[in-house]
Formats: sequence, structure tokens, C-alpha cells
Amino acid sequence: MSFLTDFKIRIAAIIAVVTMLAGTVVYAQLEGTERGVAPLASTGDFEIMGVKIDVRGDNAFDARKKGWEEAQREAWKMLYKRTQGGETKGLPDATLNTIVSAIIVEQEQIGPKRYIATLGVMFDRARAGSILGVGGRRLRSPPLLVLPIMWSGGSPQVFENRTEWQKAWARFNSGDSAIDYVRPYGSDSESLVLTAGQANRPNRRWWRNILDQFGAADVIIPIVRLTYEYPGGPVTGRFTARYGPDNRYIDSFTLKVGRSEDISKMLEQGIVRLDNIYASALTRGILKTDKSLIIEDPFNLDELNLEDFDLPLDPAEETPLGDGSVTTGANGGVESPGEAPGAAPAATSSISLQFDTPDVSAVGRGESAVRSIPGVTSASTSSLALGGVSVMSVTYRGDISTLAQALRAQGWQVQQGAGALRISRPGQ
Repeated sequence: MSFLTDFKIRIAAIIAVVTMLAGTVVYAQLEGTERGVAPLASTGDFEIMGVKIDVRGDNAFDARKKGWEEAQREAWKMLYKRTQGGETKGLPDATLNTIVSAIIVEQEQIGPKRYIATLGVMFDRARAGSILGVGGRRLRSPPLLVLPIMWSGGSPQVFENRTEWQKAWARFNSGDSAIDYVRPYGSDSESLVLTAGQANRPNRRWWRNILDQFGAADVIIPIVRLTYEYPGGPVTGRFTARYGPDNRYIDSFTLKVGRSEDISKMLEQGIVRLDNIYASALTRGILKTDKSLIIEDPFNLDELNLEDFDLPLDPAEETPLGDGSVTTGANGGVESPGEAPGAAPAATSSISLQFDTPDVSAVGRGESAVRSIPGVTSASTSSLALGGVSVMSVTYRGDISTLAQALRAQGWQVQQGAGALRISRPGQ
């Protein structure tokens, strides 16, 4: 084997390894297995955390049972003081058993006859509220998408990596909040769509597409900027509450901890204060859904085709055939003069269309060009990749081959796949 041949083999092997690694990186980026933590299920129950218990019993089981009963009594006193502002003699254990919905074990040590633990107690809101005279909240926000941005080390992050900020939002129990939080965690393609840069993109169609994916009406943008004095030492957190597609400012505050190990506690305290800020903004009418996010495509009544509506005609309204007239067929459906009797309207297809988006204006130009094609009822970008290839979701009255021909007639170069098209302009 010559030296040149051996060199070519080595180069080919290196290229194969690099290609495999690049594919792995892209797959991991889309897969998002290390992006974030799924949020805990939140309920509207009253929650009391940090109840410390140290009791003894005849055996381990009896000690734990007595410990949980003691936790219920202590938690009820704490809840009563928090909601009523005074002391209470407590409730019988039989009554507490009916209003406690869950016991949360934060930490526990079980001995042969001793039980030491830190517990949380959740009280059913309806039952406990009737005793306390506290009703449910009257005002609650529409679903709001949470875009948690953390600045650390001079760069912003959302779901690029697992951050303490995202973990804190995942742990937050929002059941008692006036805000209906929608909390993504970077799974699958979420990390590619929900980025720090998206907070500064006011385009309403982009935001509407994103919000529709998560069933949200608007977006809130809680931001924290961490400043470290030295490794392991004091950390200052600057918290800012923003909202809406225009990234509007509401309020801000600063918290500080003496050790880096306490960052998670500081972030949890920050979320509680941010929740109060957003709730106050909702009450004052500041935090309200942006009307510009309600996007309706205009239409012309003269361009409406009766074939689009599966509505039978009233026999009394039938008219003789003529220019622009319609008549009922044998099956009671509507036929146009140019159709053969009994012909069915074209079926509607959902097609994914890939197109190049080197800049912001390319997105609007691509959508407008596709919408101008007869038979296209909707076309909107569902996956955005500035500087790369974005994906447009198209609804078309016809099949994919007919749409491909229409695109070619507009001057596009079209590649057809299974339920998808790839379009580009000549020379791109």
C-alpha cells in the first residue's frame, strides 16, 4: 500500500468520525435530554412547608404515624396564623384527616422508636377554606408562557443548559398564584425556539406561532442577572419582571446571599417576589394580553367559494343554471357550473415546507409568496432558524404535487419528499 493511499484512508476515517460526532451533537441539541427539569404539578391547595417533627413511638411505624399527625396539627396552626393573623386552639385529628390532601416528606430519619423529619402539609382549599372563611381567587390571568432568562458569566441562557433559574421555576408551586404559568423546560425543539434573543423580537406572527404551540395567550419574561464577588463567595441577584412581545418592564429588585451554595434558595425567594409583582400588575391592569397578538388573516367576501362550506341549499332558494349561479345535485350538495355533476371538492392537505431564511425579511417574503398561491388557506412559520432553513406549515386545497407545480410556476426550485417540500430560489 502506497503512502498516498494510506493517507487517503486515514483522512476518510477522520472525516467519518467527525461526521458521526457532528450528527450526535445535532441530535442531542434537538433531543434536549439535558435541557431542563419538568415542572412540578401545581394545585390550588394551601401548602405549609418546613414543619419540623421529633417524636417517639412504640415502634418505627407508630413513631412515623404520630409524627405525621403532629405535623398536621402544627401546620394547621401555621396556616391559621398566616391567613387569620392570630392563634388557634387547633382542630381534632379526625377533622384534620379530612382536610389534609397530602404529606410531603422533605427529610426524614426513622429509628426503631423515634421519628425525626421535616415535612410539608397540603390542605384541601375547598374544605380548609370553608373553615377559615377564605374563598378562591376571583381574578386569575390567562395562560402566560414563562421565558426564564438567566445572565451569568456575561451571557444569557434559557434552555441551552440546565440552569438553577429554570430548576427554581420548575419547583415553584403556582397553584395558589393569580398567574396561570405555562412552564416549558426545553424538551425536543423548545430549546431552539425559546431563546434569550426571542425576547427582543416583537414580530407578532412569530410570537403567535410560539404561543399557539404551548396554548398560551401571552408571555412573561422573568430575568435574573447573577454577579459573583469571587468563586464560592457572595452572589448578588438582580431580578427583573418583564412581559409581552415588546419585552416591557414592570419592576425589579436585588437579593444577595453570602455563599454560592445558597443560590438556589435566593432564586426561590426571587420567584416568590416576582410572582407578587406579576399578580399586582394583573390587579392594576398592567399585565393584560396584547391585542396585537390576536391575528386574523383578512379575506374578501367576493373570493369565497361555496365549495369550501359543506352546507346544503334550501330547495326554496334554488336558482336556474346560468352565469355565476349554483344548483343542487342529486345528493343535495352544491355544484358549480364548471363541475361535472357529483364532483367532490379538492381535499385539504397539511404540508411542511422548508425554505431558506438568511435574515428576518426572508421569513415575511416566503410566507407572502406561498399565501399568494391559489388554494393556500394558511401559511405560517412553525420552526424558525435565522441564517438557516426554517419550516412553514401550509394548508392547501389540493395535493402536494399540485402545490409543487404552483411553486415552480412562481420561479421556485422545488424538491418533493414525503409530505414535505424544500423550496429555494435559483442561485441560492
